[in-house]
Amino acid sequence: MTRVVVDGTPLLGTRTGVGRYTGHLLAALAAGPPGLELAATAFTWRGLDGLADAVPVGVRAVGRRAPARLLHEAWARTEFPPVEALTGRCDLVHATNFVLPPMRRARGVVTVHDLSYLHLPDTVTAASARYRELVPRSLRRAAVVLTPSEAIAQEISAEYGVTASATPLGVDAEWLNVSRPTADWLRHRGLPERYLLFVGTVEPRKDLPTLLRAYRMLRADSRDCPPLVLAGPSGWGPALDLADLSPSDVVQIGYLEEAVLRPVVAGAAALCFPSLYEGFGLPPLEALAAGTPVVGTDIPTTREVCGNLAQLAPPRDADALANAILTVLAAPPDPAAGRAHAAEFTWARTAGLTRQAYERALA
Repeated sequence: MTRVVVDGTPLLGTRTGVGRYTGHLLAALAAGPPGLELAATAFTWRGLDGLADAVPVGVRAVGRRAPARLLHEAWARTEFPPVEALTGRCDLVHATNFVLPPMRRARGVVTVHDLSYLHLPDTVTAASARYRELVPRSLRRAAVVLTPSEAIAQEISAEYGVTASATPLGVDAEWLNVSRPTADWLRHRGLPERYLLFVGTVEPRKDLPTLLRAYRMLRADSRDCPPLVLAGPSGWGPALDLADLSPSDVVQIGYLEEAVLRPVVAGAAALCFPSLYEGFGLPPLEALAAGTPVVGTDIPTTREVCGNLAQLAPPRDADALANAILTVLAAPPDPAAGRAHAAEFTWARTAGLTRQAYERALA
């Protein structure tokens, strides 16, 4: 048995993109062929007690308490402490969230989700800004580098001269089978019968100001424009400017667990994804799986993930985004094509490609 320790820190707290990737990957690895002894650790002082409840069946929680900030400061400058001092013996370490610790004898795999800390430094937190020092060291330590998309693999090659392999993310079968919610179900959750939807953390990189400008244009053109629903946790950055927009125009519902999020996505007239930059972008893929039209920004990862099935507009172009939304509302695309496309993205495939990466790292 190959003992693999996976960084499960993203499983703790509110699960956004990296947390969902880590959870689904671990579950798919545990459900796959035998040969791996799977453990998850968390680089944290306060949250380690919650790790055992956060990992999927078939994965063991291991680790010692250690403040993440102090560990990152040490790992950005030195090769101490090695990960085995925190987790015990292991054959391979998979860093799921940018930062691969130093290792004594284990081999390392690191997933770098994007290079926003380089390309859009004004849109990342101080913790993410530290990736400028941490990621290059992680790449040097790694036997294999993974990314969620070919676009990011190419960026890593261009920036660091390192070969990376894409392990595209997936969607659960529940997304493909979700039905549109009833009016009563929506009303019970404070939602209108018809609405536009944004899903994601409220942070500068998601560029909600451009979406709000586009929405104001739509409301000025027609009072029949459906309300805009914002689903996702509050992140950081300037407060949203909702002046002249009533609570019935823009409905903020906060973070939703996946079981509730699926019907909310399925009920939307369109998913709006105005992001400036993404490593993958699960919301558009999940919307296609649910049969919901997608309007997004014309960035490499959205083109890669959605193919020609999304209506795209240039980043930061509110006029073009408003026109794209109008196009979708006037003539919704056939949902069957989106579902068929999304069905090709499975977590089993993600896990299979990741296992191959483990084998290369250990060879």
